[in-house]
Amino acid sequence: MSEFTQTATVTQQQTVVQPYIRYDPEYVRTIPGIVKIVCIVLNLIGFICIEFSYFSYRPQGSFFNTNAMLGFWFSGIMFVFYLFHVCEKFHKIPWLKIELYFCAAWAVLYMIASSVAAATSIEAFQAAAFFGYCAMIGYGVDAFLKFKSVRAGEIAQGSRTVQVQQQQQTVSTLTA
Repeated sequence: MSEFTQTATVTQQQTVVQPYIRYDPEYVRTIPGIVKIVCIVLNLIGFICIEFSYFSYRPQGSFFNTNAMLGFWFSGIMFVFYLFHVCEKFHKIPWLKIELYFCAAWAVLYMIASSVAAATSIEAFQAAAFFGYCAMIGYGVDAFLKFKSVRAGEIAQGSRTVQVQQQQQTVSTLTA
């Protein structure tokens, strides 16, 4: 007589979303919402520091301002998407991965742009570098939060539940 065990694993995934656009003021009070607002404000302050300088035409300032404005517009648009639940309406788009890659890239780009701006002897550039380093930290924190969410299998808005069931069956056979 010989025995063998057969195991079957069944995974069920349920995604619950509300597929309509609505205003949600509670997003502003969440940690990702606060981080996004901080990044938007730091982008704008760094841009203003460079732009109001007499030397804003220099390549260091242009590079910093390009990073600041691209970060400002991307973060601002994503903030509006979260505020009005556009991400939930289009939940099939991998919003968290898109933001993860953007935030990680922008943290690195801000480190470079801020270092270049800080290396000049222009006070406005050095002030912008300070806000750039702060934005680098903000984007790094946001990337970390997105990484944790992606790893946990979450979606940007709404909820996803995963149920895993294992069934084990032992079969005995007679051999002659």
